[in-house]
Amino acid sequence: MKTPTALQTLIDALRVLPGVGPKSAQRMAYHLLQRDRDGAGRLSSALSGALQRIQHCERCNNFSEEPVCELCRSARRDASMLCVVETPADLLMMEQAQAYHGLYFVLLGRLSPLDGIGPRELNLDRLVKRATDGMVRETILATNFTVEGEATAHYIGEMLQPRGIKVSRIARGLPVGGELEYVDAGTLAQAVIERRAVA
Repeated sequence: MKTPTALQTLIDALRVLPGVGPKSAQRMAYHLLQRDRDGAGRLSSALSGALQRIQHCERCNNFSEEPVCELCRSARRDASMLCVVETPADLLMMEQAQAYHGLYFVLLGRLSPLDGIGPRELNLDRLVKRATDGMVRETILATNFTVEGEATAHYIGEMLQPRGIKVSRIARGLPVGGELEYVDAGTLAQAVIERRAVA
């Protein structure tokens, strides 16, 4: 039996989610259409609204509904500190740890030559401009402890140190190969507190 085109399109669309294979996508699609059409409508509306309203902050690259996000506009944040993370999810984890009160820069990726992601694709020139704006005294590198994350941290450190910016790296309170998005808040808070200078 051939699956209706609209249903197959929905199944295929659900497969873009991380960890969702063909069977999981099929189960989700059938559940939404058979048991929770109201939920499907809310999901559709929320996704459509987010796509229309969410953009990247002009200063830090985090998700925002405004040109400059709430964190960057806040007078309560320590503008002398800039924490560099790979993704908006990593920024969220840093905030949940409640150990850091400065500002951020979200790379929206990490250096990965095998995947064709170099300094230009990460817009590292924007990071350098942000870190050398005269306000920042310390840049904390909070990239993941993966091979790519370590290479990214090293590269950024090499770019910023000659410009007179103090550069530190979060401590290895995180497991090697770990990603910030999946670490508990206590471990992440300890890693921020025990950060070290980049050699």
